[in-house]
Amino acid sequence: MHAVSRVPTPTNEPVLSYAPGTPERVALKAALAELASTRTEIPLRIDGRPVATGRIDEVRCPHRHALVVADCHQASAAEVDRAIAGALAAAPAWAELPFDARAAVFLRAADLLAGPFRARINAATMLGQSKTCHQAEIDAACELVDFLRWNVAFARRILEDQPGSAPGTWNRADYRPLEGFVLAVTPFNFTAIGGNLPTAPALMGNVVLWKPAHAAMLSNHLVMELLVAAGLPPGVIQLVPGPPAEVADRALGHLALAGVHFTGSTAVFQQIWRTVGERIARYRTYPRLVGETGGKDFILAHASADVDALATAIVRGGFEYQGQKCSAASRIYVPRSIWPAVRERAVAMTQEIRVGDVADFGHFMGAVIDQRAFDRISSYQALAKKEGRVLAGGGGSAAEGYFIEPTLVELDDPRHRLMSEEIFGPVVSIFVYADASWTDTLALVDQTSAYALTGAIFAQDRGVLEQAQRALRNAAGNLYLNDKPTGAVVAQQPFGGARGSGTNDKAGSLWNLVRWTSPRTIKETFDAPRHFGYPFLREP
Repeated sequence: MHAVSRVPTPTNEPVLSYAPGTPERVALKAALAELASTRTEIPLRIDGRPVATGRIDEVRCPHRHALVVADCHQASAAEVDRAIAGALAAAPAWAELPFDARAAVFLRAADLLAGPFRARINAATMLGQSKTCHQAEIDAACELVDFLRWNVAFARRILEDQPGSAPGTWNRADYRPLEGFVLAVTPFNFTAIGGNLPTAPALMGNVVLWKPAHAAMLSNHLVMELLVAAGLPPGVIQLVPGPPAEVADRALGHLALAGVHFTGSTAVFQQIWRTVGERIARYRTYPRLVGETGGKDFILAHASADVDALATAIVRGGFEYQGQKCSAASRIYVPRSIWPAVRERAVAMTQEIRVGDVADFGHFMGAVIDQRAFDRISSYQALAKKEGRVLAGGGGSAAEGYFIEPTLVELDDPRHRLMSEEIFGPVVSIFVYADASWTDTLALVDQTSAYALTGAIFAQDRGVLEQAQRALRNAAGNLYLNDKPTGAVVAQQPFGGARGSGTNDKAGSLWNLVRWTSPRTIKETFDAPRHFGYPFLREP
């Protein structure tokens, strides 16, 4: 086909309510029952075919950890080598495929996810990652649909960005994929990130080795099935779950590594960066390193803040999905003049929260992801009891599921560990400052944490909002005014931060996709000179 096409105009996927009596609630309940009663076998997927290695790792339900929801085959170095070889073999044909053909795969995947795949992928996210129906809906369905649709539109804008041409010439930009393969390392906490990290580079013509987090394998397995159903050619995205030492490390050692697309902990990304740096001379090209990592996200309130809105943001921002969002509100700064009212409202709402099995739609929180997370968060709760004032929560139980109570703690030391270290759980630390110390508190917020991912400022005074935005310009890559610091929407709030929070390449934007292409400039001259001389060489 010879045409300059227009890609479909994307819009953000509507969030379904799952209110009683709605068809989506009925469908989701049925999918939950089916997946909970089926022990899914998850193979690797290499060159378009399922691969069973016999090395099995069980995937357990965090809120019912006696329930095994899947048996996941694990890759060894041999399967990683095979997957890389297959991806490199598939690379030329995928790169030469017209953009429209590549885009159509992901647009079809978006429509399939919005329709027949929606209930199963949401249910898998609820069972495997202990998300409530609302948290699963905004993640596994809506955000992933948005990534797939909007990335196509962003990619088209990149392709349309062409250089100017002088008379007698035609200049063009050829947006090539990277030379080699991209390693996508994805986290447990967002199914949408699991889907976006491999598909964004693939849309730009790259081949990808995808290593998902073990706890997200049930939903990520279904994402892979979704892509296959949408027509993704064999070998373009190779699914290789397994131990990091046998998957990621093997891939990082390959001379054809062209890039790493990562979301996870700061320590792991720094280790990846260190490993790539140590091996830099062996690679065919300099690998692109794109990472979104940790956060110690803040809410800063001014004396003019709306108390009810502030308290609601603390509770929603800190406790939705058990605080296991890298954007979760974790450190709060409140002026003394409004603190009594904020404390009363925030404590009351926190005590209303129901924690339990997410199959019960009356629960606001599920379980944290595993025993290791439970133990780590519990240790911070113990520290809060010892060195702070616990205002709500502070307990938990791992008897049936890894349940942690939503915990509010007030601290006198603004640089306490609870105010500076990433906890990644439902523990929210609060420092009450003197109203007259507003300017000093701005500096405190900026300097306390090594991270710079998200933050929120609450004030009704416009001048204060402008002052705080300037003072905290580098403290957050996503800044919210009078709203909680979570819930970024694709194409509305491109997501990412700097400092210890990553490379700030903004998932869900044109900026991220630019990292997965290697432009070539082409100049064509229609009537080339036929002698070396220039006019200035002539005698007068």
